[in-house]
Amino acid sequence: MRFVDEAVIKITAGDGGNGCMSFRREKFIPFGGPDGGDGGHGGSVWAQADVGVNTLVDYRYTRSFRAERGVNGRGANCTGRSGQDITLSVPIGTTVLNEVTGEVFGDLTEDGQRILLARGGRGGLGNINFKSSTNRSPRKTTDGIEGEMHELRLELKVLADVGLLGLPNAGKSTFIRAVSAAKPKVADYPFTTLVPNLGVVDVDRHRSFVMADIPGLIEGASDGAGLGIRFLKHLARTRFLLHIVDIAPYDETDPVHAVEVIANELEKFSPTLASLPRWLILNKTDLLPSAEEVDARCNDIVARLNWNGPIFRTSGLTRDGAMAVCYRLMDAIEEQRAAEDIDPVLAEAEQAKRERMVQEGRERIRELEVRRSAERRAIRLGIDPSELNDDDDDLDEDAEDAPEIIYRP
Repeated sequence: MRFVDEAVIKITAGDGGNGCMSFRREKFIPFGGPDGGDGGHGGSVWAQADVGVNTLVDYRYTRSFRAERGVNGRGANCTGRSGQDITLSVPIGTTVLNEVTGEVFGDLTEDGQRILLARGGRGGLGNINFKSSTNRSPRKTTDGIEGEMHELRLELKVLADVGLLGLPNAGKSTFIRAVSAAKPKVADYPFTTLVPNLGVVDVDRHRSFVMADIPGLIEGASDGAGLGIRFLKHLARTRFLLHIVDIAPYDETDPVHAVEVIANELEKFSPTLASLPRWLILNKTDLLPSAEEVDARCNDIVARLNWNGPIFRTSGLTRDGAMAVCYRLMDAIEEQRAAEDIDPVLAEAEQAKRERMVQEGRERIRELEVRRSAERRAIRLGIDPSELNDDDDDLDEDAEDAPEIIYRP
């Protein structure tokens, strides 16, 4: 199954049925009066979180959804049938936004949670509603109201307490396999994970948390290099970040530089995300021949980084030290949850921080999309993309007020 974490769709609620103009006509009843029924209500469009859905791939190919229209009213005071609602099943962790205004319709974080996306139109009134003592045969009806119409953006962000960061081949997938039942692909040759993976870490009976492994970043990811920074948005719901570093990389690159690269990309993507508690995991200790060399290598990395936060030494392959990290994480997560339960102000501050991370991520991704759009248009017009000015939006083909500029040699 292809992993898709964003989709843009158009939804249209059903229109209300029209009211009916009719008069009662029966034998021996010459003045039966009006009996036109009301139109039925249009169907509404809902979104519902479904634990059985893991991706938004269904909405990448089918992008238009329309609820049923209400049936028109009929004579003999018959009200038209209301249109059927439609429900869009989405993965848990999906945020629904208005693509035009940016308004957030809702955040689906629990299985079965539902939100109304577009309300169906009310049915029109039949002429029976307009009779009075002075108007015994009204010929007035009303049409049904149009249903709401929206262009929506669906954004999937995985629900996890802990997120794994690191360059490709740092050992993130091996680490999550060592501490959970998740089975991402690992091998003895260099490659990078392409989609986020979730694993439930059971540290004790009734004590567990969710860990997310996202594709590795490379230098320049914030400018679109490699897989880019789009997957960083999946860390917006996390409480702690584990920065996994390969202390014995196969290409003999500097582990300190690897840490600095990730820190720089985090800061560019979202300063709020970069401020989350980050623990340093010195991984792949099994690749060094002796404990003395492990000590020397790790001490050198920590000293040059001037790292003040928690530090752990692990081997994802042999699982050495991996569960010790999980026990410490579980204690820290429980302490933070308890503090939020006791102090509502702290809970509100944490929620505001998560919303700020999401907003900063959206703005950065949008900025990158605009830049790429301008570069593509420049190439079509025969202009060197490197000559574009970041402050000049003349080539932003997605901007509403962007002028049509034709460059001639």
